[in-house]
Amino acid sequence: MQKSINVRTMKYQIAIIGGGPAGYTAAETAGKAGLSVVLFEKRSLGGVCLNEGCIPTKTLLYSAKTYDSARHASKYAVNVSEVSFDLPKIIARKQKVVRKLVLGVKGKLTNNVTIVNGEASIVDKNHVLCGDETYECDNLLLCTGSETFIPPIPGIDTVPYWTHRDALDNKELPKSLVVIGGGVIGMEFASFFNSLGVEVTVIEMLDEILGGMDKELSAMLRAEYAKRGIKFMLNTKVVSLDGSTGENGETQVRVNYGNAEGTGFSVAEKLLMSVGRRPVTKGFGLENLNPEKTERGNIRVDGQMRTSVTGVYACGDLTGFSLLAHTAVREAEVAVHAVLGKKDCMSYRAIPGVVYTNPEIAGVGDTEEALQKKGIPYRTVKLPMAYSGRFVAENEGVNGMCKLLLAEDDTVLGAHVLGNPASEIITLAGMAVELKLTAAEWKKIVFPHPTVGEIFKEAL
Repeated sequence: MQKSINVRTMKYQIAIIGGGPAGYTAAETAGKAGLSVVLFEKRSLGGVCLNEGCIPTKTLLYSAKTYDSARHASKYAVNVSEVSFDLPKIIARKQKVVRKLVLGVKGKLTNNVTIVNGEASIVDKNHVLCGDETYECDNLLLCTGSETFIPPIPGIDTVPYWTHRDALDNKELPKSLVVIGGGVIGMEFASFFNSLGVEVTVIEMLDEILGGMDKELSAMLRAEYAKRGIKFMLNTKVVSLDGSTGENGETQVRVNYGNAEGTGFSVAEKLLMSVGRRPVTKGFGLENLNPEKTERGNIRVDGQMRTSVTGVYACGDLTGFSLLAHTAVREAEVAVHAVLGKKDCMSYRAIPGVVYTNPEIAGVGDTEEALQKKGIPYRTVKLPMAYSGRFVAENEGVNGMCKLLLAEDDTVLGAHVLGNPASEIITLAGMAVELKLTAAEWKKIVFPHPTVGEIFKEAL
């Protein structure tokens, strides 16, 4: 039986479900263009990225980086005595940063945007129910994001474990930590806790950490952290979990694993589950639209982010292209432009990927592995980061790598950097990849001197 629609409906030109980077960007863009917008968010504006992902983790990592810098200040002829940190205050600062930015997002949504705090449920493509009210819309944007994936490991229900959310709010350092999953989130937390003196073990099923990033640079980063004391177990599968008791009666988690060398176990005070995220597709009435899906179960969209249902768009993690905030932001802009009738199309040619370890690692465009898989001929240009004067001045006793991948006609296909501040300079390469510049064309750009970004010009 079809759900009856409340007679008292409020009509909007766009209804958006989800207030994360995709949702709030779409709301701001549409509102500024003069469209009437209703934005539904069941928790806090900013979504996972702002409240429990990108921003809070980077805030913690900056504290850890500052602590690292102070401990090693003597490298730069600066004497710092009695270096210490205060974890509860680090957490408190993280919460303050998040609150400030959430208010900032809310402040930007003033033009023609109605924010509704609550769980939205789709009735049909033109009606959304939230609480006792029904909202009518001409266009519907789905921006529900993703959630932490917890694998069905035997014993998972019998042991305490952290997700990234728990790790962000923890105010007491464990003596030891096992991280299951050597992806971006796992490595960032491994970096944070390693800097603060925790004994960290990373268990990864694949043959290298940071799947999707450049394999050679990922191996270099792993080697650096191995020197700092992190234990890495690659090609290793966790087969079961159970509790154990330490020498002093403290509760511990025993992680049982198997690999080519046989079976074994690792015991730690805390366990962080970090094997990935998956799009949120349930709990908001998606089944009432029944949009076409990809083989992997993601919502199928075209270049304008339109689904198979007329007037319905999907942006962000739901599309499955790239579970990254900056991708979601651009997808949202494209979707709203489609509603407005503006010519635009989503491109995934140059989506930057960044891991905010210390040192940072970043990449954009194709990796060598991806090009080999596609059968695309290419040549590699590699240069130590020491070829940048600014890098040498600011990174005593540290090195890194810049790698460029060029097509047969010298078009820039990809760029990968290990070394600070990779996150800030990778956009230079991203523009070259997106605009399909050749090495000669890119080299004509004047880079300010001295900057770390000059490493690209040196490599060219």
